[in-house]
Amino acid sequence: MDTKDNKKRPNPTDIHVGSRIRLRRNMLSMSQEKLGEHLGITFQQIQKYEKGTNRVGASRLQAIASTLGVPVAFFFEDVPGQEGLAGGFAEDAGASSAVEFCTSAEGLQLNRAFIKIADIKVRRKIIELVKTLSSEDVV
Repeated sequence: MDTKDNKKRPNPTDIHVGSRIRLRRNMLSMSQEKLGEHLGITFQQIQKYEKGTNRVGASRLQAIASTLGVPVAFFFEDVPGQEGLAGGFAEDAGASSAVEFCTSAEGLQLNRAFIKIADIKVRRKIIELVKTLSSEDVV
């Protein structure tokens, strides 16, 4: 009975990989339909991958990485349960919240708008502004 319940729940790694697929697809403003067309599969299959319901095979993951313009390793960054294997850097804790923010509606909007700014000096000034504003809030 216990093993039957476990089969119904997606594996945490599959959920993580799916969320990273969704993150990158959204960063590119690509629809599930468009990604599915590039891969020769339905948007419903993309939905299942993104939810972690269906596991992504190695060759399919390679094709997704190629289509989305990232290395395969991108999908495994900050994978749950691997904290100790990365050397336990202090940045690892912050990386999880950064990924969470980047996948939020505000994070995606901010990322898309920021990428459109061509002037590197303007980008740096925006980063300085955000750092200043965030340090003022911390008391």
